[in-house]
Amino acid sequence: MGRLGIDLSADVGEGFGAWSMGDDALLFPFLTSVNVACGFHAGDPGVMDRTVAAAARAGLAVGAHPGYADLRGFGRFPMALPPEVVEADVLYQVAALAGFARAHGAALSHAKPHGALYNQAAADATLARAVARGVARFSRELVLVGLAGSAPMAEAAREEGLRFAGEGFPDRRYEGDGTLRARARADALVLEPEAVAAQAVAMARDGRVAAADGRPLAVRAETLCLHGDHPKALANARAVRAALAEAGVEVRPLGA
Repeated sequence: MGRLGIDLSADVGEGFGAWSMGDDALLFPFLTSVNVACGFHAGDPGVMDRTVAAAARAGLAVGAHPGYADLRGFGRFPMALPPEVVEADVLYQVAALAGFARAHGAALSHAKPHGALYNQAAADATLARAVARGVARFSRELVLVGLAGSAPMAEAAREEGLRFAGEGFPDRRYEGDGTLRARARADALVLEPEAVAAQAVAMARDGRVAAADGRPLAVRAETLCLHGDHPKALANARAVRAALAEAGVEVRPLGA
C-alpha cells in the first residue's frame, strides 16, 4: 500500500489594484498547489501575473479560481445566472489565467470555482454542469476541484470527461449535511491553528471530520484548502504541515 498523500492548497492572488489580501508568499513554502483568482471576484491582470510568477518560481501547481463577477462582494453573494453565462464566464477566466501560466513556463493543473459559485454548484446540478462545461471547453486535462461529497460536481465532471477531486477545508466548520457553515455565522471559521491541524489530519488520514453539531461526517478529500484571509493563516499552514507529517501523510500536488 502506498503512503497516504494529499494536496495542500490556498486561494491566492485575491487582491485588486492597490488593495491586497493576505501575504501569499509567506504561505507558499507550506503548499503544493494554489488556486489563483481570475479577475472576476478579485485579482486584476497585474495581480494575476505576479501571483502566477511567484507560484511558478516556488514550484507549486497552478490552478484557476473563477468566480462570479462580484468585486464588491468578493464573489460571496449568490447569483441567479443562466447556465450559458456561467459556462462562458468560467471559460473566460480559466483561459485568462492559463495565459499567465504559459507566459511563466507553467501549465494549469486544475480549476476550482470560488465562493458563492462553488457553494451553489455543489448543490445545483445545472450550475455544476455549467462550471464543468466551461472548464472542459478549455481543456479536459484539468482537474475539476469541488466540495468533497458533492454529487452534482462529481457527476458534472464525469459527464464532461474531467477528473474530479473532492476538497476539504481544515479551517472551516461543516454542517451535518456536508456543506460549509455560512460565513455569516460567527463560528464559520476554525480559529485556532491546533484545531485546524487536527481537522486536516482527520480528513487526510481518516476521511472524516466533526460537524458543527458534533456528529461525525465523512469527508473524502484529495485536496485540502487553507484560506489566506484567515486571521491566523500562516500559523495554520505551519501547524497543518507539521501535523500531517507527524501523522504520516505525504503532502503532494494533485496527480503526483
